[in-house]
Amino acid sequence: MSGSSKVIENAICTFCGCVCDDIELTVDSGGKHITQAKNACVLGKSWFLEHKVEDFPIALIDGKEASLEEAVDAAAEVFVNAKFPTIYGLSDTTCEAQKQAVAIADYLNGNIDTTTSVCHGPTGMAFQGVGESTASLGEIKNRADFVMYWGGNPAEAHPRHFERYAVNPKSPWMPNGKEDRTIAMVDIRPTQSSMIADIFLQIKPGSDFELLWAMRALVKGRALDRSVEERTGISLDRLEALVQQMKDCQFGVLFFGMGLTMTRGRHFNAGALLQLATDLNDFTHFVSLPTRGHGNVTGADNVVSWQTGYPFGVNFNRGYPRFNPGEFTTSDVLGRGEADALCVIASDPGSNFSAKAIEHIKSIPVITLDPKPTVTSQHAKVAFTTATYGINVPGTVYRMDNVPLSLRPAFDSPFPSDEVVLRAIKERICELRGITPNHKPAAA
Repeated sequence: MSGSSKVIENAICTFCGCVCDDIELTVDSGGKHITQAKNACVLGKSWFLEHKVEDFPIALIDGKEASLEEAVDAAAEVFVNAKFPTIYGLSDTTCEAQKQAVAIADYLNGNIDTTTSVCHGPTGMAFQGVGESTASLGEIKNRADFVMYWGGNPAEAHPRHFERYAVNPKSPWMPNGKEDRTIAMVDIRPTQSSMIADIFLQIKPGSDFELLWAMRALVKGRALDRSVEERTGISLDRLEALVQQMKDCQFGVLFFGMGLTMTRGRHFNAGALLQLATDLNDFTHFVSLPTRGHGNVTGADNVVSWQTGYPFGVNFNRGYPRFNPGEFTTSDVLGRGEADALCVIASDPGSNFSAKAIEHIKSIPVITLDPKPTVTSQHAKVAFTTATYGINVPGTVYRMDNVPLSLRPAFDSPFPSDEVVLRAIKERICELRGITPNHKPAAA
């Protein structure tokens, strides 16, 4: 390593919800490129090592290069002229930027939504309906002797989850690591993750709800007939043995992914799993935790919740926050052609929303904030190039277990942060609307 190279210890990877905080980054002598990312997984290495500060314009207005100030003015004009502005994304940026976005939506009596609405939105609804028994990943790592993954494939989506948090770690309570734990997997097909499991339940597609309620019944000592086998694909004898193992463990955890939340049943599936964990607490200690995808999607839910009382899909058009998934979630608002302006922060709905929603995106003024061009930014009235959080920008993010962490960036960027851009837009909106400092909404 060159003497002029820089090393950042305990850097944080924001690629996925594991938010691993033990990364050692080496930055080259030019201070503009990461050459090593020690401890990072294959996804994290790609995130760090392929990051480049590219020669993009700081902003575009109608596809033409513009200054930051000009773009801020243009974005604010789009917002104040809209009757139903919608803000979407937020899961790959800092909590500080997320707070500014909520304030803008509040000032405009607009809409704000996070990518949660298209992934773990049903989980949020289930939390509201039935509550949760939860724990930090540190507690799970140290104490859990029964670990079940339901509807997820962490070996590919969260490569260090086994290593750091749930399967392999050793502790005073788990001195032999994996040998001291029982690992169970529930999925509709074998995966790379299921290969490490002691127990693998390959269930019939769409039978998650029935299986969860069958397990709840067994936990409570209820008798089941064998019809459950035909519906779920799991023998009753095997199911009874599994439930007994869960009741006999010292500390159990149910991790669940989008294979549960975005399939038939949605929030009812998530609610049944959360209730199963609660039921098991009559016999032992059991917790449940969603495995979250984007680096700070958990932070987005937290910020929107503490600012509005709701985690996503929030509308301010009556002067106070309202929550109604399906009515105020962005994919639905766009699909029905209701929004007349869209601001996208660190996301790309133009590449993955429905055809109707994408067609509507093309017909309204769009504002984008992203480190690189996206499909959505190609249709933007105003496109900002912003710095990458975690690599170039400090701030706060939340791990999937709701633990906040402070980012340790590797080097500066010539581009502004999302927070800086959003704050400037917010202030310009105040000027245009004639809002005084004494007349700020609560979210500001």
